[in-house]
Amino acid sequence: MKKYIAPGGWFSLQYPASWSEFEDEAGSFLFYNPEKWNGNFRISAYKDRSSSYARESIAAELKRSEQVKMKRVGRWECAYSCETFMEGNEAYTSHFWVTGEKNVSVECSFTVAKGSAIDVAEQIIATLDIRQDGKRYPKECIPVRVLEINEINQAYDWASSYIKKALKKDFTASERDLAHMQAVMDSGKLQHEAWQALGLTFGAVLVNEMDGMDWVTVIDGRKEYPALRFADTDLLVCPLNLFADKVSHGEVCDVKKEFERIKREVEERL
Repeated sequence: MKKYIAPGGWFSLQYPASWSEFEDEAGSFLFYNPEKWNGNFRISAYKDRSSSYARESIAAELKRSEQVKMKRVGRWECAYSCETFMEGNEAYTSHFWVTGEKNVSVECSFTVAKGSAIDVAEQIIATLDIRQDGKRYPKECIPVRVLEINEINQAYDWASSYIKKALKKDFTASERDLAHMQAVMDSGKLQHEAWQALGLTFGAVLVNEMDGMDWVTVIDGRKEYPALRFADTDLLVCPLNLFADKVSHGEVCDVKKEFERIKREVEERL
């Protein structure tokens, strides 16, 4: 199982290792197996000032239709219902659960081919944990979320476009591009956001050049940011502010030196 912690730390859950998170509408988080589809699982959470908000949401769902029934999933009491629909010549069923705790209401859905099992969805719901406001949780690394993937992609698109325009050089996120990054850094024309974008782009080079280096999302209190972890080791690289912090402290940014330093640390773990 993989762990997911929602943006803002409202809730966490675990989902199958063969699944991934995918882009969905705002406020909704979508998961499924891209290799062998067996259903789309969506989850949304809503927060209110009232400590009875979750209970009231369940009660409102029960009143919505006689087809809605109470069902226990793990430790959660859920208002459950389902509906079948046609898409082309195929029949699908969407299953719905409304649950929650205190001031957080959670809505989950699982859409499958009609007649398919829903065990995997209920296994996910059973792992749901609504995180408490004000409680300090340990720092965690989870598989990179769509939110951070978008941040990384935007930074990379900007950096590769800027380098191509400034140096008339194509950028392929390989080790040979480090010299191009250095030339842009030495130009003296970059703002703070640009240094951050170059940091994330440097991270893309590390992923391409070092087997086992992958993006993760770090959750540390209110801080949530993309980072790189080497395999299952303790080696964690935080490229977002790697160069931005050096600039703010008046230090010299040497891209090749940073690359070699991290490469040595990877080799030590090997």
